[in-house]
Amino acid sequence: MSDIFLACGPARLRLATRGAEPLAWSVDGLDLLWAPDPAVWAQTAPILFPVVGWTRNGEVRHRGKTYPLGLHGFAAEREFRLVEQGGDFARLRLEADTETRAKYPFDFRLDVVYTLEADALVWALETTNPGAEPMPYALGLHPGFRWPLAGSVAEHSFVFDATERAEVPVIAPGGLFSAEGRAVPLEGRRLALTPDLMAQEALCFLDIASRGAVFDNGAGVRLRVDLDDFPHLALWTRPPAPFLCIEAWTGHGDPVGFVGEISDKPSMRLLAPGATARHEARFSLERDG
Repeated sequence: MSDIFLACGPARLRLATRGAEPLAWSVDGLDLLWAPDPAVWAQTAPILFPVVGWTRNGEVRHRGKTYPLGLHGFAAEREFRLVEQGGDFARLRLEADTETRAKYPFDFRLDVVYTLEADALVWALETTNPGAEPMPYALGLHPGFRWPLAGSVAEHSFVFDATERAEVPVIAPGGLFSAEGRAVPLEGRRLALTPDLMAQEALCFLDIASRGAVFDNGAGVRLRVDLDDFPHLALWTRPPAPFLCIEAWTGHGDPVGFVGEISDKPSMRLLAPGATARHEARFSLERDG
């Protein structure tokens, strides 16, 4: 299907139906999202569902049966259906089918809802359980933003709204979460950003106190993220590529040694039959003057 274009005042957004993925977002001609480079990272802002992170041996278990389900699930690879669109609004939908049930044996409906504002993008994920049993799920947003932001040569930083623990889990071989911690150089709420911080692995801040944070270019331009029901936030890049992923998660990768069922995975949500859950993030461009 053709790309989807939204506009609101000086803002423009281009979406793909494959993965319901944003491909470009600009405000006043300022491009904010990373332009994919297949030699480095071929995506821009994938949706993560029905798991976040790596699973042990690339699989999950349900009622004793094993299903192949790897890094971040399958939503980013699937074709979504456009079910509603306005000039500044779009809703795309993915529903369970034979192919998804071979990896994730649950009925589901996943809606991705975009609302474009003059200086902001509101990005919501709504998941519904049309089945007869509780549905375990995790989901997340994985947008890559341009770094440097707005071309600034000043030191960039990431500033949380609240004081956070200056330690993140060590990522073990295979992408699983180790019980060991890694210190990060948080100074109060501020983390000075350098590519070497994420040279080996993402920084995964779990169960954060903040409901928002700011990516600051040090020269008067900031990208603010406000989170609604995303308890985890990760920062990732692939040096020396010029992007920073600011990832909002409800769940995270399997811990080392995990052998339980998908419903027992740490930080998984259980959605009751007939219920819908909504998770929303708002990304806003802020400029001095």
